[in-house]
Amino acid sequence: MNSEEEKKKDERYMQRAIDEARQALEKGEIPIGAVIVCKGRIIACAHNLTETLCDVTAHAEMQAITAAANTLGGKYLTDCTLYVTVEPCTMCAGAIGWAQISRIVYGAPDEKRGYHEYAPRALHPKATVTGGVLEEECRQLMQDFFRQKR
Repeated sequence: MNSEEEKKKDERYMQRAIDEARQALEKGEIPIGAVIVCKGRIIACAHNLTETLCDVTAHAEMQAITAAANTLGGKYLTDCTLYVTVEPCTMCAGAIGWAQISRIVYGAPDEKRGYHEYAPRALHPKATVTGGVLEEECRQLMQDFFRQKR
């Protein structure tokens, strides 16, 4: 697959993650969405549920990892790609690492809470990371949400 095809594929799946983020927004949740793809098929879609579930660990990535593991019948997601609208936090990066997700694609960086700053080696050593996919749209969702909160 050439880089243009890969970019289009990444944007298509990130758009699905953005759709999830919008669902979170409608529920009053921080608008972060996640999608996990395995062998060209979406196997999990999720969004933040921390307010709904009253659970600080109910991040979009955590929800997606659980759903994907249930779909595949195992805890390791080695042939999977995670698409998430915002750079994972340290907690989520640890879970992504333990699940052995091989590729992580995110939209907007998170300078305040992102794993790059606090736990740059939390992911599996063989994992690859692509950032900035549909970054502006992902960032705008977050900025609009926090602007409304203030």
